[in-house]
Amino acid sequence: MLDDFFIRALLAGIGLALTVGPLGCFVIWRRMAYFGDTMAHSALLGVALSLLFSLNLMVSVFLVAALVSLLLMALQRRQGLSADALLGILSHATLAIGLVLVAFMTWVRIDLIAFLFGDILAVTPTDVAIIWIGGLFVVSVIAMLWRSLLASTVNAELAEAEGMKPERARLIFMLLMALVIAIAMKIVGIMLITALLIIPAAAARRFAATPEMMAVYASLIGAVAVVGGLFGSLSYDTPSGPSIVVAALILFVASLLPFARKRTDDAALKG
Repeated sequence: MLDDFFIRALLAGIGLALTVGPLGCFVIWRRMAYFGDTMAHSALLGVALSLLFSLNLMVSVFLVAALVSLLLMALQRRQGLSADALLGILSHATLAIGLVLVAFMTWVRIDLIAFLFGDILAVTPTDVAIIWIGGLFVVSVIAMLWRSLLASTVNAELAEAEGMKPERARLIFMLLMALVIAIAMKIVGIMLITALLIIPAAAARRFAATPEMMAVYASLIGAVAVVGGLFGSLSYDTPSGPSIVVAALILFVASLLPFARKRTDDAALKG
């Protein structure tokens, strides 16, 4: 018989995996892994500001991540620095500022390890509800913008010519990323969010014959990683967040095996 806290962890993790699957696919397609890392690092600055001004933690993290996204888009239009250089500056700057602010707040006792690596076993029923409601919202928006996002990923100029407004789709995608990071921080932590976004999607790419199937497979692989990681954590007394990522990594390595490649080729031929 599983304890209530473990069941809540399973529900929260599966809800998050189903949400980040489609987002992770666009991160892979658009080669935005470093962007996801930058937004994840900015979450610590959101944590520091929430403590400093007594704000809601999730709202504060979302606002900071969203501001970082808008700042990145504004700086890219100036064309002074390359995108990866801007991402590097924003990533390390926001992480460093967050750490410095936390160090100055000597009156606050904070468990940085929990924020960096998550504590999924500590989620509350309210957290589970927020994850599923927020996840449903994110997936619904992605479904509505799917054609526009996909077209702008393949060819932004062609999407613009067809009136799909790729810049607006990109902005909404970034805001959805900010929302997911705010939701996911408590589960897998700041340092591991990007891994949960990228690894299941990368594994799904080996099996899927269409973009839609890749999004579905990424969500399912993420859910399997959550379940496997949590039960592995329970069995071997390992940290839950990193265990989930390790489980996802095992699934990715399995997808690289020859039989997995054969199945992908077969699927592509049938498609």
